[in-house]
Amino acid sequence: METQFREKRAAGRKLLVPYITGGLAGWQDAVRAAAAAGADAIEIGIPFSDPVMDGPIIQQASQQALEQGATPVSILHDARSLDVSIPLAVMTYYNTVHHAGHERFAAQLAAAGIVAAIVPDLPLEESGPWCEAADAAGIETVMLAAPTAPDARLPLVVARARGFVYSVGLLGVTGERDTLAHTATALARRLKAITDVPVLVGVGVSNAAQAHEAVQVADGVVMGASVVRRLLEGGADAVGEFVGDVRHAIEH
Repeated sequence: METQFREKRAAGRKLLVPYITGGLAGWQDAVRAAAAAGADAIEIGIPFSDPVMDGPIIQQASQQALEQGATPVSILHDARSLDVSIPLAVMTYYNTVHHAGHERFAAQLAAAGIVAAIVPDLPLEESGPWCEAADAAGIETVMLAAPTAPDARLPLVVARARGFVYSVGLLGVTGERDTLAHTATALARRLKAITDVPVLVGVGVSNAAQAHEAVQVADGVVMGASVVRRLLEGGADAVGEFVGDVRHAIEH
């Protein structure tokens, strides 16, 4: 993923990564629609019963997916049939990784065609064993940088980051907001000053205008709640339409 992102950035393209809850009705079609509409990668959420980083929309989607019988194994099985030409990443909580075992989970991801993993509740200081297993399996571990991180910590985060650096836009859970938090661009600017790894802003990027604002500093955006809400309300077509709108906004 990182190689593709670097190539696209070098060509002047801003990066767009929609988040879609795996196991939710219509999720595979939503992935295909987002890819066709100009997404550069897809972040597939593996539902978890206690999603500490996620706000009401993604919690609702995760709950629905769990009620429909989604499991990590079933989602990864279904991901194998996603014939899209862009990288696929998973977002999951460490409990899921730990339960499966590091090497086994990394191998399961690779077998499903997944190239990257985001594990938001795994602290940098404790990430070594998972990251080593992921590296060995060819899985890029995306690291998160928080707006509260002191200057001394950010170089440690970016040194361990693979794929891209997830620049967390604000403190709090995921969700749609009226304006882009000033912390989003401030942190992205700090990260861009110290790393060549692509920097994408996520959490609190709610619409095309906010995405446009974020990419004036960052290399791209991750958009979650706004995408998942459209999947819940309007299905895969609504996701594709929204991704297309954001794609247009960040290129102009």
